Amino acid sequence: MSSLQPVRGTHDLLPEEARRHRLVEETAFAVARRYGYGEIATPIFEFTEVFARTLGETSDVVTKEMYTFPDRSGESLTLRPEGTAGVARAFISGGLAQHLPLKVFYRGPMFRHERPQKGRLRQFHQVGCELLGVDSPLADVEVVAMAWRMLVTLGLGDKVQLEINTLGDADSRIAYRNALIAYLDPFRLSLSEESQARLDRNPLRVLDSKDEEDRRVVAGAPLMTDSLTPAARAFFEQVTGGLTALGVPFVVNSRLVRGLDYYSHTAFEFTTTALGAQGTVLAGGRYDGLIATMGGPATPGIGWAAGVERLAMLVETPPVGERPVAVIPMGDAVKALAVAETLRAAGMAVELGFSGNMKKRMARADKAGARLAVILGEDEAARGAVTLRDLDGGTQEEVPLAALVERLSGRG
Repeated sequence: MSSLQPVRGTHDLLPEEARRHRLVEETAFAVARRYGYGEIATPIFEFTEVFARTLGETSDVVTKEMYTFPDRSGESLTLRPEGTAGVARAFISGGLAQHLPLKVFYRGPMFRHERPQKGRLRQFHQVGCELLGVDSPLADVEVVAMAWRMLVTLGLGDKVQLEINTLGDADSRIAYRNALIAYLDPFRLSLSEESQARLDRNPLRVLDSKDEEDRRVVAGAPLMTDSLTPAARAFFEQVTGGLTALGVPFVVNSRLVRGLDYYSHTAFEFTTTALGAQGTVLAGGRYDGLIATMGGPATPGIGWAAGVERLAMLVETPPVGERPVAVIPMGDAVKALAVAETLRAAGMAVELGFSGNMKKRMARADKAGARLAVILGEDEAARGAVTLRDLDGGTQEEVPLAALVERLSGRG
């Protein structure tokens, strides 16, 4: 072993940061419950085909970023790089079509072998939701509104911007694909090698290129909105109209796309500049063709996923929570431990002072944020009592040991 450091791209969640992570996850779950979502937990690894088929054989995630390995039987397994594919697989293998519409929420670690950067790790965490079985634009409105409600509840309403676009229906995408190829083909030799390959297989993914020359070429490309069918245009107008009616602020970003064919209609991202350069903290969209692509029944779907690390960097660190009671043994330590256990059994948080003189133990109680100290000395023990000290006000009183739980519960 060369060092006892975390593997590059991984990160220890120490208590303060863990509290922010928990705040993000629990807030997201609480909001999801208000919208009628139940929790789902899929395995951290799946057969590689689950992700190769859903993310696209030529996507960067599949070709460059997945952690893929053979198991002992020779099967190819992959640590999940995102959550939607596992939910779609569970929908098919679990025979959940009879439970439509299905609304599920998930949370947990994901894995991608990419360059670590601020708020982006190789083991990272996401919260996300999927709504399956509803093809109405009202579903899109509600899903986006739920994401907005979650961000507002976290206190981030003024730190994020909702960008939204339409990818149209199948006919719109065919028309746009043809228009995009006609525009890009004269620039073929100016494009990066990767974009040249994408131009033949999936031209929409050229629009996602980070190459500077590609971006210059793409700047003049036609827009999806120019190729929309009347039905697709009406769908998008219902989505934007619904968001306006709910008071969800947004801007239309006509360059926002999803490269895979099973995506349709609504695509959206919440971005922020509060972490430096503009970055996405939550992204989602409609994927009506995904489950059929995986071999399941044709099932409309829409969902989103948010990066917990990035959101945790934006929120305030929450308080520790319930302030504990400090039990300070100055005599029989076993009896003090028994007192601590009695209080814990009654539902109280208890910090036990294990060693040191009175001053040191009280200092540790103060550092732990204790509100009260239960001091158990030899004299108090002989009388079957304890000294109860208010660490905020400085007052103290003697309380019979038998009445301690009642006293601390506010009933005595």
